[in-house]
Parts: sequence; C-alpha cells; structure tokens
Amino acid sequence: MGVTSVRLQPEIENPLERLSKKLDRSKNYLINQAIKEFLERKSLDEQRWIETIEAIDSVKSGKLIDEKNVNDWLDSWGSENELKPPKL
Repeated sequence: MGVTSVRLQPEIENPLERLSKKLDRSKNYLINQAIKEFLERKSLDEQRWIETIEAIDSVKSGKLIDEKNVNDWLDSWGSENELKPPKL
C-alpha cells in the first residue's frame, strides 16, 4: 500500500475531523472511501462518454431501430407477452 501526503484546507479538515469522530472511523478511512467513490464515478463517466460516441457514430452510419419497434417493446414490459428487445 502506498503512502501519499495531502494538505487539507481548513474547510475540508474540520468537517472531516467531526465526521470521523461521529462515525467512529479514521480520517484515513473516510478519505480512502471518498477517493474510491470519486474514481468509480469518473470511470463510469468515461464509459458513458465512450458509449455516447459509439451511439452517435451508429446514428451517423444509419444503424437505427424504428421508434415504433422500441415503443412496442417498452409497452410489453411486465405483460404476459413481453417482447424481446428490437435488433438492428
């Protein structure tokens, strides 16, 4: 495990100290959790961006699914005759 030194501004340090005591957790634990969640969100953001670019490229190349087919599929959700997702 690596060690990194971080200087926290008082507006971060003070609430962190209070939260640490309230939760009976170390500041180290809270900081690690915050960074872990931040990195997970950034990774998800990046994946969504990649999927968005792929979707835009798909539309540009004419790979589309008819709106009626999508709506029919969505309307069938939860019914006895639930349809399979429409395909290209």
